[in-house]
Amino acid sequence: MHDMTRPDPDGPENWRSLLFRADNRLIVALAFVGTLLGILIGGHLYGRYLGSFNSTATDNMITDLRSQSQKQKRMNDTLSAQRTAMETKLENLQAALNSIMPAPNTYTIKPNQTLIVGDGHLPVGMIGPPGNDAILLNVNGKQQPLAAGQTINVAPDPATQCQLSVQSFDVFKATLVAACSGAKAK
Repeated sequence: MHDMTRPDPDGPENWRSLLFRADNRLIVALAFVGTLLGILIGGHLYGRYLGSFNSTATDNMITDLRSQSQKQKRMNDTLSAQRTAMETKLENLQAALNSIMPAPNTYTIKPNQTLIVGDGHLPVGMIGPPGNDAILLNVNGKQQPLAAGQTINVAPDPATQCQLSVQSFDVFKATLVAACSGAKAK
């Protein structure tokens, strides 16, 4: 049988009392601090040891990535130059196409030339070369001075209404925009 009133000399209460006695507390604290410092220093040294394995492989990988990055940058610069050249070529081709096939209802007229505009409804002629501020147009038999951006309404016949505007002009030509609504020309 076991007596519960008497403490067991080998029991846990006896070890606790020995461990936390006043004369042993300093030794226990120093042992704890020493163990903690040993773990920290050992962990630091082990981490440095493990980190030294990958340094050459990492350096090689960084060098490879830098060379690939430079190669990609050169390729990007080349493609950018090609794209710029293609954009310039496209703009030139678009300008050539626009000169051959102008936008609908847009007409280029030269001095002393007559055109029939607005789906064949409205005869327009430029009288002499353009001036500094305006051009002189013969619109449906009537002379009219027009400046750039100015628009006039003309009725060549009772069933048709036309709008004629001067888009721009220079010494050699004028660009007109003419649109008519109403009966279609035959």
